[in-house]
Amino acid sequence: MAKDSYLVGLIGSGIGPSLSPALHEREADRQGLRYLYRLIDIEALGVPPEAVGELVRAARDLGFDGLNITHPCKQLVIEHLDDLAPQAEALGAVNTVVFEDGRAIGHNTDVTGFAASFARGLPDASLERVVQLGAGGAGAAVAHATLTLGAERVTVVDALADRAADLAGGLNRHFGVGRAAAATPDQLARLLGSADGVVHATPTGMAAHPGLPFPAELLHPGLWVAEVVYRPLETELLRAAGAVGCATLDGGGMAVFQAADAFRLVTGREPDSGRMLADFAEVAAESSVGEAV
Repeated sequence: MAKDSYLVGLIGSGIGPSLSPALHEREADRQGLRYLYRLIDIEALGVPPEAVGELVRAARDLGFDGLNITHPCKQLVIEHLDDLAPQAEALGAVNTVVFEDGRAIGHNTDVTGFAASFARGLPDASLERVVQLGAGGAGAAVAHATLTLGAERVTVVDALADRAADLAGGLNRHFGVGRAAAATPDQLARLLGSADGVVHATPTGMAAHPGLPFPAELLHPGLWVAEVVYRPLETELLRAAGAVGCATLDGGGMAVFQAADAFRLVTGREPDSGRMLADFAEVAAESSVGEAV
């Protein structure tokens, strides 16, 4: 018999303004489910990111059905799980944990979430040369999504050179030699000058990390700009990009589509992403300050 009651949570840092609870609970209400979505904020708890394993174990013991995992725990959580879905294993990052028969199974819905959002929001974008900022958990997911969408080459830029190189190496193994490269921030001016688009996948631009990830003068009208941050929905980067005539994609679509995929994994029920997009627009309009998924 299908369950009609679920307990789900989100583990991350500075997640108080997250819209995930509203997205999940509203869809559950429409489907006649009792669905409680709780925030487990490591910043508020005063524990380090490495405590994610203890938090996952506690959630399992307390009867949670699943968890979402966000910055900065998407990679740290892996060693504490019993198994990984193929996509999460390929990425080396987990954003959804489902508890099945006492076992914790890691999934990643960021890939499908970003891909669906990009296809919807920038359907005609050129994907010959793409620059991506950020090689963390979200960065791994969106790089996989961008290459899956047909990008010929993605250059990953990260302040941590080893992290960028590791991600580029993994992408080349998965998609084929030459599909990805690594670079450092001092190379951005050259890279963006000849790029078709840039994907931003760092925390810069969140309410807790305001600012631009690179100088606005590096933007030019021939560049599309895709953002992962969704709180605030219009980041400083998107404002600057819009001002010079760039086509832009905010992080809202990714937030909705990854949430819909996570809802499906936890409940086994099919969500209505169209209704969830409307929910997001309504809830986001009610608040102008916040964080990312």
